[in-house]
Amino acid sequence: MKKIIVAGCFALGALLAAQGASAADLSVAPLYKAPPPVQVSPAYNWSGFYLGANGGGGWGHSRWDANATGINLSGGQVGGTAGYNWQFGNTVLGLEGDIDWSGMKGTATSSLCPNGCTTSNTWLSTVRGRAGYAFGGVMPYVTGGLAVGDIRASTPGFAGDSATNAGWTVGGGLEFALPGNWTAKAEYLHVDLGRANCGANCGIAPTDNVSMHQDIVRAGLNYHFGWGK
Repeated sequence: MKKIIVAGCFALGALLAAQGASAADLSVAPLYKAPPPVQVSPAYNWSGFYLGANGGGGWGHSRWDANATGINLSGGQVGGTAGYNWQFGNTVLGLEGDIDWSGMKGTATSSLCPNGCTTSNTWLSTVRGRAGYAFGGVMPYVTGGLAVGDIRASTPGFAGDSATNAGWTVGGGLEFALPGNWTAKAEYLHVDLGRANCGANCGIAPTDNVSMHQDIVRAGLNYHFGWGK
């Protein structure tokens, strides 16, 4: 009988020890599973080279000095763009150039130009600096620099004349990121091409300065090479 009691005590002790070990294991088991880390998308990096296209239109004004004729201008423009950006923190500095076909044109009559004086512009190119502030994938900016284009002046019965003039431009815009390496922009530019002399070719006076000022609103689509995100 003693042997049976001793054996039973050993069996009971072993069972209690096993249950204690199981309880200890349960006490150190984690009560919850940590959620996976949140994936944060890195900020857009505007640095690098890009190519694109732009198009839009505008309005303007031309004046023929010799006959005091003012001409309102309007027309569309379309062309290509190339540029490079450098980003420092949120500040983005860049250099951009474009060349566009232009349909800017207008005609007016006056007492000294009864048959109509016409001023037009068939191409326009700009080379501009840009300074922007990036809010992630959105960047407002200001821009300004050199503008080059032709000023064409004509009146019926005379040869007319065309001159390539260098002037200046200033403006601003908003550019924002699209999926992939693309960005889109909306932009305004004021352009002053100065004055060209049509002279006797316009049949009015040996010196007839013809001015051209334009206000352009256009949109653009750019592809950024090596865009970093």
